[in-house]
Amino acid sequence: MKRTLFCLFFFAFLSLPGKAQRDKAIYERYCTAVKEKAALPTGDLMVETARFFLGTPYVAGTLEEEPETLVINLHGLDCMTLVENTAALAWSVKHRLAYDGYVSVLKDMRYRNSGCATLDYTDRLHYTADWIYENEKRGYLKDVTKEVGGQSLKLDLSFMSKHPDSYKQLKGNPGRIAVMTAKEKEISARPHYYIPQDEINEHAGQIRNGDIVCFVTTVKGLDISHVGIVCRERDMLTFIHASTVQKRVIVNEEPLQEYVQGIKRNCGIMIVRPQFSTYWKSSTANLNPFPSYFNLSNPTKAATLKIWLPKPYPISV
Repeated sequence: MKRTLFCLFFFAFLSLPGKAQRDKAIYERYCTAVKEKAALPTGDLMVETARFFLGTPYVAGTLEEEPETLVINLHGLDCMTLVENTAALAWSVKHRLAYDGYVSVLKDMRYRNSGCATLDYTDRLHYTADWIYENEKRGYLKDVTKEVGGQSLKLDLSFMSKHPDSYKQLKGNPGRIAVMTAKEKEISARPHYYIPQDEINEHAGQIRNGDIVCFVTTVKGLDISHVGIVCRERDMLTFIHASTVQKRVIVNEEPLQEYVQGIKRNCGIMIVRPQFSTYWKSSTANLNPFPSYFNLSNPTKAATLKIWLPKPYPISV
């Protein structure tokens, strides 16, 4: 039985196109690297997963495919795709999912209506505040900014709808612009919280390894300019991120508060905590039973899923 499953898995791998084979191979290396770490607490597993990608090249715009399609890219990452893939991979390890399960979770995290047969650009969760909101509803994450000590933050999102020429999928498409305008108003009406940049150290004791740190921008019409994975280097609170300056995934050398204070047009951070419980909510996507990478003779149980980040100009991070 095991030999049969292995052969099926091997020939399915060979049938993939070149880029897909490369990403599948990275996925397999990741599974091997963390196989003995699956029992780690969620935060520690998030950090180990993010560390797996250290040195991976920074590549922007990898999701901008037309027509809209789910992009799997583990060989070139920007800040948001690093965070998304770290969360989806760690979730998959915790739930003993195979490659197709990871792909389903990633799609569920990235899109508002991930169960639709045809995806639209407006289905993607472009604003990080919206990404947090939708994934909290699905049980993947929890926005802990307020309980960590955050204060109220007023958002007035409008950047995408007011700068459609910066996005090829919006340019000359009034229907999509109208959808984005309505969504911006909806997101802005929700309650939001942030920790001011000069108060981060004051609340550092409540920020955990593996938390997702989101950098709040003062650019008009935007919410978040950068994201990363919180970690501690000795006693220093810092983070792992895909750096546009160093052009690769790195562990930041500065303490978190010092880094934030050094960013122009940044006022503070949000803190989001992954929640890898046994059961979760979803929209309309179904996660079929896949043979577990960790034990091909023991497929994971079937589960029903209920199921990023506009960056139109370079920000040095």
